[in-house]
Amino acid sequence: MKKSIFLVALLAGSAAFAQDNGTYQRPPAVIEELLLAKPTPTVSISKTGEWMLLSQRNPFPSVEELAEPELRIAGLRLNPRNFGQSRGVSNASLRLKHLKSNTEFDIKGIPEPARISGVSWSPDGRQVAFLHTGAERIDLYVFDVDAKQAVQVNQQPLNATMGNPYAWMGNETLVYRAVPAGRGALPKAPAAPTGPVVQESKGRSAASRTYQDLIKTPYDEALFAYMATSQIVLVTGKKETPVGEPGIYASVSVSPDKQFLLTRRIEKPFSYLVPAYGFPHVWEVYGNTGKLVKTLVRNPSSEGAPIGFDDVVTTPRDFGWKDDEAHTVTFIKALDGGLGKQKAEFRDALYVQDVTSDGAPKELFRTRRRFEDVIWGTRELALVYESMFADRKERISILNQQAGRLDSLYERSSNDAYSDLGTPFTTRNLFDRPVLFTGRKNELTFRSQGSSPEGDMPLVQTLDLKTGKKNILWRCQAPFYESVVEVIDPEKLVVLTSRESNTEVPNYYIRDLRKRSLLGTKVTSFENPYKAMEGVSKQKITYKRADGIQLTGDLYLPKGYEPGKDGRLPVFIWAYPREYKSAADAAQVRGSKYTFTRVGYGGPLFWVTQGYAILDNAEMPIVGEGNKEPNDNFIPQLYLNAHAAIQALSKMGVGDSNRVAVGGHSYGAFMTANLLAHTKLFKAGIARSGAYNRTLTPFGFQAEERTYWEAPEVYYNMSPFSFANSIKTPLLLIHGEMDNNPGTFPIQSERLYNAVKGHGGTVRFVQLPYESHGYSARENILHMLWEQTQWLNQYVRDAK
Repeated sequence: MKKSIFLVALLAGSAAFAQDNGTYQRPPAVIEELLLAKPTPTVSISKTGEWMLLSQRNPFPSVEELAEPELRIAGLRLNPRNFGQSRGVSNASLRLKHLKSNTEFDIKGIPEPARISGVSWSPDGRQVAFLHTGAERIDLYVFDVDAKQAVQVNQQPLNATMGNPYAWMGNETLVYRAVPAGRGALPKAPAAPTGPVVQESKGRSAASRTYQDLIKTPYDEALFAYMATSQIVLVTGKKETPVGEPGIYASVSVSPDKQFLLTRRIEKPFSYLVPAYGFPHVWEVYGNTGKLVKTLVRNPSSEGAPIGFDDVVTTPRDFGWKDDEAHTVTFIKALDGGLGKQKAEFRDALYVQDVTSDGAPKELFRTRRRFEDVIWGTRELALVYESMFADRKERISILNQQAGRLDSLYERSSNDAYSDLGTPFTTRNLFDRPVLFTGRKNELTFRSQGSSPEGDMPLVQTLDLKTGKKNILWRCQAPFYESVVEVIDPEKLVVLTSRESNTEVPNYYIRDLRKRSLLGTKVTSFENPYKAMEGVSKQKITYKRADGIQLTGDLYLPKGYEPGKDGRLPVFIWAYPREYKSAADAAQVRGSKYTFTRVGYGGPLFWVTQGYAILDNAEMPIVGEGNKEPNDNFIPQLYLNAHAAIQALSKMGVGDSNRVAVGGHSYGAFMTANLLAHTKLFKAGIARSGAYNRTLTPFGFQAEERTYWEAPEVYYNMSPFSFANSIKTPLLLIHGEMDNNPGTFPIQSERLYNAVKGHGGTVRFVQLPYESHGYSARENILHMLWEQTQWLNQYVRDAK
């Protein structure tokens, strides 16, 4: 039975919308056309660079599909009918393209209707595996690129409740997690509880972030165990081999030599305070014959673990395989008690352990900041990444395993986009694992976004490891935005790029970067799916706020608009605040002025077709330098940002500063409500799926790691709920009924609506049935766009 949409509205001295009867509405035809436009396919390329796979996304599901049964337990959203996750994007088709001959092929044998996900190439690039999600089960399919015929390879249905449920184990074998045979029916809910749910704390601190969908009852525990339990299976051809016993496997990964499996298995007792990834668990290693080889460690629940952004658990963490050795496991252990604010010479240590040896783990290196990642290469050269949130600093070091030495190579502010080296080129080693490409003496090659005062101009550059000198090998050229998406041959500098401009839809090219030609070989010919946006002008504008910090935004103006001739336009500003520890970093230009205009359901671009000037991605930096935290001065800086944007558009002669709306999603909604509570800059606001009372997220939020009890004045002053009596500017609140994002419970919008209503403000609250933090259903999204159109027209465009 379809659930009716819940709409409540307070219209202080205003006429009601044309229709306000709780039924789904549709926006203007051009907006609906833009929303439902068929997007260009996504692509992936084989490791040999010979074949390309094109995937076409499924359209928006209906609200009836979204209303199918769903279990919300242990921080997960699960479909009880098919042992999969209940929400996610799937593809409707797969096509194979041979790049040299420029020939496309259909793949036969894919079930209809197709719901494809988890696409993965075999190591030799001759086969492709993918998941197909049906109403009652999830299956694993494989097709050979020569035969182009998909074949189901699993016997038991897959269990896809946690993470990727399968992996290649060589070119002929796959490992997958299956629903155990004879699983039986879903546990039935008790007619009545056997007693109260009791939780108790005996003086041990157990601070916890604000999580959604946690286990709440013994019945939830039974549901989680039933849904998450799986049997690991190896399949070669038609032969299947079970691995170990059924268990709650959160992850399974294959060793570089394809002889072992590393598993993380969840154990009881299940926590009522943290999601499944924080439950007690054991790390184990199994052989390819299915036998248990080694138990590495048993870790307790993460309840009570420190919650600072630089804090970690004190138990061994981040287990994985060492890519440059056959069967060596690595893991990290804190050396500072897991407390980032505690003074310590070293923060973390990385340990290695050969799973075939009975020896104890060996320490390989220590980091002075919190360990982030390692990219393995040779015995003399690997890259180690470490960083700390507190000062927003990160370091890249060279690891010489032979000498047992870690030497700093490069340091920067993590907020400094201009100095980002990017991602190093990798190559495949004898185990078919990605490792550092070290083909040029004393040099590494990086691909990066190429952030600069001119905006993002992606590039490929080398870094001399001895002198630190950078040398740009290639950079995209204006008026195009072109970036490397795949390195096909690092030695010959052959890459796959995506190229676009303001008027050209993104298409893919194969480039030889040694050649100086402006174009490579074009391998796709996608057309513009957004015909209604043709003629809309786009420019990246820069302006300064009153304290001198430079800001940027993407300005869109209607087709055919001429500023001097057509007069000033109503304005819609869309933004999301970000925190910085440096004014110089906050002032950097982000994004590119040469990108193609994509229209996403959650953005503001629809209304450029309705006669509005749109300022998208309007920078809203919040800066706290030195000992000051950004949020110590949150509201005044919001005002400076918003005022500067409005004045910039007014000085350009395109924006009517008396008819400006502001909007945002999540933290952008929080920003919107605060701007309406503390300024008189706007005629209306649109806030979607936000958190407005920070006392409901008392153990930190966004980039704020102080707790409510450490900084109560910050929590109070940053909460627009505290100043709901001052919100007199018309505010449209929209929220998904089943929001799963930490902190943005639907009650946040419910209580703010009631608070504004109680003080005589103009406010409307729309709750979208079955929607999560991001919205999915076609009817809900169309209605949301109708709501926003009506609100903008009534209170901004047509306002006196």
